[in-house]
Amino acid sequence: MRGMNKSPLNEPDTVTLYRPTGQRELALVRDLAYRAWPPRLPEQPIFYPVLNEEYAIQIARDWNSTDARASYRGFVTRFRVRADYLASYEVQTVGGSIHREYWIPAEILDEFNRNIIGTIEVTREYWHGAEVSVSWGNEP
Repeated sequence: MRGMNKSPLNEPDTVTLYRPTGQRELALVRDLAYRAWPPRLPEQPIFYPVLNEEYAIQIARDWNSTDARASYRGFVTRFRVRADYLASYEVQTVGGSIHREYWIPAEILDEFNRNIIGTIEVTREYWHGAEVSVSWGNEP
């Protein structure tokens, strides 16, 4: 499976996922020590992690960083989830071949979070559609 990592030191096999996000959600992730995703809002019944960075970049750059509600900032995050946990979910293709994501029901996000291995990392940042340097690590 593409994206699956063999982890050292008896860690389980993992799948690397990406999540495009805005500044507000990232602040909540920071409050959770970069180890979990915050609960969904009532109008967000599904959590959508994506399977490749290219797709996450498109959303963070083209949507989040051009939206006033996201303070014109978009971020791409990367994190690992236990492969055996994700095996019960079907990958959804929602456009072109790169537009692949999991649909995780909001009511089980706590369970999903318990299957994250390591921390959630910020890999890219966009302001008003342009990429800026990510030199601050996990501290936007």
